[in-house]
Amino acid sequence: MTAMSSRHRRYARLSGDEFRARLPEALSLYVAAMNYPPGTAEQRAPMWLTHVLRDGWRCVAALDSDDALVGLAYGYRGSQGQWWHEQVRRGLVERAGEQAAERWLADYFELTEIHVRPDRQGRGTGEDLLRRLVEDVGQRHVLLSTPEGTSRAWKLYRRLGFLDVLRDYHFAGDPRPFAILGRTLPLE
Repeated sequence: MTAMSSRHRRYARLSGDEFRARLPEALSLYVAAMNYPPGTAEQRAPMWLTHVLRDGWRCVAALDSDDALVGLAYGYRGSQGQWWHEQVRRGLVERAGEQAAERWLADYFELTEIHVRPDRQGRGTGEDLLRRLVEDVGQRHVLLSTPEGTSRAWKLYRRLGFLDVLRDYHFAGDPRPFAILGRTLPLE
């Protein structure tokens, strides 16, 4: 674990082993931040464990003074064959054409998960996590998907210069509309 500190929080890069060891805590944070039913954690656990094995995977955790997770962000290098990549590519080709898909998906870091405990939101933790996560990733773009709306996360992405890549998109198996947002790296 590589530690960094800011604003009365400690940030740490978690290795794959450290992430696996904290998986129940991370999933509990995810369920609370997203206001999902508790059973959601059990469904997500296998997916999160396979994400750790992806090329360029990295994770940053925000920890309180008791070393408990208050925030977490992870992602990896996006590439062909990954479910999210193929879903977004299909949507981009259908709506904007092959060139738009190639421009965004040729070299990107997928910001897969970013969550802050509800009682700790609005204090800069999400921005700190995002900035630390994408620092020096080596890809040209960062992409993410988020439910359409006006959440704090949405406002953070806009403030950091994320642009609409694809709006009102429906992933297979999820009835909610999502926005795919992206921006050129590095963050200023």
